[in-house]
Amino acid sequence: MRLATWNVNSIRSRLDRVAEFLDRQDIDVLAIQETKCRDDQFPFERFDELGYEVAHLGINQWNGVAIASRVGLTEVELAFPNQPGFDKEAGASLISAPVVESRALGATCGGVRVWSLYVPNGRALADPHYTYKLEWLAALRDNGARWLAEDPEAKIALVGDWNIAPTDDDVWAPELFVHKTHTSQPERDAFQSFLDTGFADVMRPYAPGPGVYTYWDYTQLRFPRKEGMRIDFILASPALARTATDAVVDREERKGKGASDHAPVIADFTV
Repeated sequence: MRLATWNVNSIRSRLDRVAEFLDRQDIDVLAIQETKCRDDQFPFERFDELGYEVAHLGINQWNGVAIASRVGLTEVELAFPNQPGFDKEAGASLISAPVVESRALGATCGGVRVWSLYVPNGRALADPHYTYKLEWLAALRDNGARWLAEDPEAKIALVGDWNIAPTDDDVWAPELFVHKTHTSQPERDAFQSFLDTGFADVMRPYAPGPGVYTYWDYTQLRFPRKEGMRIDFILASPALARTATDAVVDREERKGKGASDHAPVIADFTV
């Protein structure tokens, strides 16, 4: 199975690029983040023409996650259990918040349980959205630990835009991010908690840092200057990680007119 994850920053704006990427890279399953559309606006027909089934969760023009698969797509879940929501009026994250944002979508594809994840940004260390981010990650980790406890041989992939650079090797200038989100110790500890639970960052053995990034801001020529961050990940359960054979960042998709500010991460498994 060739599994990829990509924050496309608007599926309707990047549809042709996504279609060409699926063909060029021979992708079996693609987890998509920041679709930025409602379910009724998602281009299901184009994916159907390409031979992919799609599950999508989009409430409005913000966030949005999807999974496209040509190896089957069953047992779709529109959120993980106890996924926190964010109460914009109260400025706080609440498990009982009135709206759970479109940030997590699960489906079984070719025997692998794939979760497309768009982790909250956090905004600033003193912002309620930062607390929301940490609580969101803790709830996901608790679910991950439970899934592995229930079935240690489960093949699970937690993939997407994590909005965390877990080590200094994952950001081009760590000194510029002191006292900012994405590199704070609580965020890094939250990411590490998934590794401690048993999930593995499958790309790192095949693409050691520093200098391997998945995101480059549109401003200040960050991409040509190689000033990026590695914030998109494929985390695999132990049983799935044992089958990994390769992983790479497709930097070609960050080039040219109309590119997303993220590049796809691709991993191959012998499942």
